Amino acid sequence: MTLTTWARGMHVNAARMALALGVVACARSGTTANDAGTALSPGAGAQGIAPVPGAAAFVPEARVALSTPSEWRVSAAGRMAEGSESMVVSNSTVASEAGDEILRAGGNAVDAAVATGFALAASHPIAGNLGGGGFMVIRLPDGRSYALDYRETAPAAATRAMFLGADGKADASRSREGHLAAGVPGAVAGMADALRRFGTMPLARVIAPAIRIAEQGFAVDSMLTVSIRRSETPLKKWNGAHFFRADGTPLLPGDTLKQPDLARTLRRIAEHGAREFYEGETAKLLVEEMERGGGIISARDLANYKPVWRAPLRGRFKGFEVITMPPPSAGGIVLLETLNIMGGVDPMPTIGSTRYVHLMAESFRRAYIERNTLVADPDFVRVPVARLLAQSHADSLRASIDMAHASASPATLPLVEGQHTTHYITADKSGMVVSTTTTINDLLGNKVVVRGAGFLLNDEMDDFTAAPGQPNLYGLVMGDRNAVEPGKRMLSSMAPTIVVSPDGMPFLAVGGAGGSRISTVVTQLVLNALGSRMGIVDAMRAPRLHHQAWPDRLQLEKGGFSAAVRDSLAAMGHVIEEAGPIVNAMGLMRLNGKWQGVPEPRREGGAVAH
Repeated sequence: MTLTTWARGMHVNAARMALALGVVACARSGTTANDAGTALSPGAGAQGIAPVPGAAAFVPEARVALSTPSEWRVSAAGRMAEGSESMVVSNSTVASEAGDEILRAGGNAVDAAVATGFALAASHPIAGNLGGGGFMVIRLPDGRSYALDYRETAPAAATRAMFLGADGKADASRSREGHLAAGVPGAVAGMADALRRFGTMPLARVIAPAIRIAEQGFAVDSMLTVSIRRSETPLKKWNGAHFFRADGTPLLPGDTLKQPDLARTLRRIAEHGAREFYEGETAKLLVEEMERGGGIISARDLANYKPVWRAPLRGRFKGFEVITMPPPSAGGIVLLETLNIMGGVDPMPTIGSTRYVHLMAESFRRAYIERNTLVADPDFVRVPVARLLAQSHADSLRASIDMAHASASPATLPLVEGQHTTHYITADKSGMVVSTTTTINDLLGNKVVVRGAGFLLNDEMDDFTAAPGQPNLYGLVMGDRNAVEPGKRMLSSMAPTIVVSPDGMPFLAVGGAGGSRISTVVTQLVLNALGSRMGIVDAMRAPRLHHQAWPDRLQLEKGGFSAAVRDSLAAMGHVIEEAGPIVNAMGLMRLNGKWQGVPEPRREGGAVAH
């Protein structure tokens, strides 16, 4: 069954839908954007909306307070930082302080982003990394915007069937742990290229805080302790002794973690530049590690790695411009497709209500069916971005939603990612904003520390489709377009996003960690701020939901939705699953001339401003 056939089968009378949804039809005047919905100009390049000289400053509407059930315990009280000049928000207060140090020394938001990224490699090893990759969205003060893809790639020796067992089924043990699970890392090359193009400081200066953290150590938090404990056996097997006490027990909260091997690696990169990681001593150590453990990353793979500058996806929602990541990340597709659907709903249902949850779940279901079957590395397959993000397509998807009943995802996949990632945001006094998501996929990646180099490798090969129709680490069931091929970038859900206000000034920046759930939560954060007009504190602490089509279930954060809402949704046919914290997000908003930053209230992290 194709998506078109499925959607046609779900279609209901448009007049009845308009009454049920309160739909206001989007204008069809031939313009590319209107306040009722999101009209996209995919691949619009680096052109952005610059502030209009002499125009009156945008004055946001009054922020609306969040209302939640009495049992909802998530609070962001005391988490927000505010500053008139700059902001850094990340999963590590130490890393945020590193970025702030660079800003105070005269650096810009890109300098600070690179400093924070390297500092996360030292202070947040469960996800901050040298051995992984990521995506960065940059908006310059003059309104130009750029998207940097430094996602990992499949080694040249990778094969389509490399993770299949003798029975033809995917062997998760090979794609999620150990040397074979690693893709060619892109983090060092990507951060260095961003610095080269838009930074103002030398690489050695922005890496200096990370070297200091690695040498002097940092205080272990509870999340790292739990992660070490869960991965104790493979870490001890693959060079992770520094994560344990002298008696062999995992480091505990408050213990100091020093990483001398990592410090030496960082010093080599600082002295010789990013190519040292790909062609120097560090590359040699990485290849030797591959040879010891049966991995397939070669010296040539490392030497050939290059980040890619791509045109960001751009859209509009209620007068705001939304700038986000294009494929091979599918996060931006899900975000903008869902905003297109929701943009035709007026008034917006109350957040947390049955109607709101049902509409969001059905929108996500439709976006994820297309994400899982049509999106992949655009350098290898044609991704129909313009069609997916056309307003007419969203109108059709919206009309297929029955507000009285849950849809059913197709029984079979038309064949054609846990909190294991980290997001951070930097902003400076000029108005430059950088939104970055970086990952090694699973907690502590593939659990392999490169001997002598001190950093963990990723297990991103699991984000490929090992076997079409079979789920990966995050339960994602994907198609053949995302199959393993040498040099290919694996599909991602990461969605670093920047939102610009009607006067052309940066207003919101968000992103998150959490595998396949990143896209849906980033969408909810944008809707919280723009659709429900919440401030950044309430937008970040609001209860979250997730639906990814397969498996066909609706995840709701425990305590965030009333029993009456849950019962109503179940009666409509939704399979309800109460979940723990959904996604580890970061948020920034600019109000009243000040940056406001909030780290994830459900997790560790810190915002630093001045």
